[in-house]
Amino acid sequence: MITKVIQEDHIQKAKQYINKGDKFVIISHVSPDGDAIGSSLGLYHFLSAYGKDNISVIVPTDFPSFLKWMPNTKDIIIHAQTPELAEQLIEEADVIFCLDFNVPKRVEKLAPALLRAPGRKVLIDHHLDPGDFCKLVISHPGISSTSELIFRFICQLGEYELITRDAATCIYAGMMTDTGAFTYNSNKPEIYTIIGELIKKGIDKDAIYRHVNQTYSESRLRLMGYIVYEKMKTYADKQASLITLSLDELNQFQYKTGDTEGFVNLPLSIEGIAFSVFLKQDKEYIKISLRSVGDFPCNLFAAKYFNGGGHKNASGGEFHGTIEEAIAVFEQGLAEFNPTLPLI
Repeated sequence: MITKVIQEDHIQKAKQYINKGDKFVIISHVSPDGDAIGSSLGLYHFLSAYGKDNISVIVPTDFPSFLKWMPNTKDIIIHAQTPELAEQLIEEADVIFCLDFNVPKRVEKLAPALLRAPGRKVLIDHHLDPGDFCKLVISHPGISSTSELIFRFICQLGEYELITRDAATCIYAGMMTDTGAFTYNSNKPEIYTIIGELIKKGIDKDAIYRHVNQTYSESRLRLMGYIVYEKMKTYADKQASLITLSLDELNQFQYKTGDTEGFVNLPLSIEGIAFSVFLKQDKEYIKISLRSVGDFPCNLFAAKYFNGGGHKNASGGEFHGTIEEAIAVFEQGLAEFNPTLPLI
């Protein structure tokens, strides 16, 4: 038995939107990860099985190749590549599902089109502090992933039977990637009940793991060796680690979207390291990834120093300035930040 975490009036309102809707758009955040793609496609396949045939999945920017095996990824519309088409679909949609982001700035250049669209907007997300830009807000930060929340949403609609193998595959992939293959934020027993139900739908969880974690390029492997040997700095007295990569360094290794996925987790395998930060230079800003183990709240660190947030053990942020300035802010944070609980 899976607990009903979503309010019943929210379920009924969403059901009403779905029943009355003709044109649907599903939107997720910039630099989509496995949970963004998995939850979006999971909902896409469900709506298709429900009898809806005008459904578009739109993301602001491209996503990693190791996610493009998921059923119907070829149909995802990337705003950065076809902005006019994406914005037209959003403008014409009756219902717009906003998945795996809590505020409009997380879709960056897609935000103006989203905010001015007249369609009914439904937020389904598991991040803290949801904004008020949607007519219906289904926000549950206690849930491990938005993909898990999509599974629960479908079940509470009373439509478990409409979860196809393709939908189950996408949902599982999202759950797996957002918990580091169930190595963090995944201690609740119901997660494994849900996995069991997804396996009953015919998914191959071992193949999904291989697709996501064992299909990288040679350049990624060489880049990983480089960052471990040359770019990883540890702060033993603070139980912390820092990795930095500049645009020049990324270009040196023929960087493609997704090649640095998971790098922030590498230092956490070092005994005594409980907090890891990865600074990756982009064209417009420096992207910050933060991970921790135990009781250290990396989301609070992200919020205080890098205009970010997220989950206790997995967070993100951004910094507008140079790599050197970002490093200085990080080291200042290490000196100042004193959570009430120790790192380990």
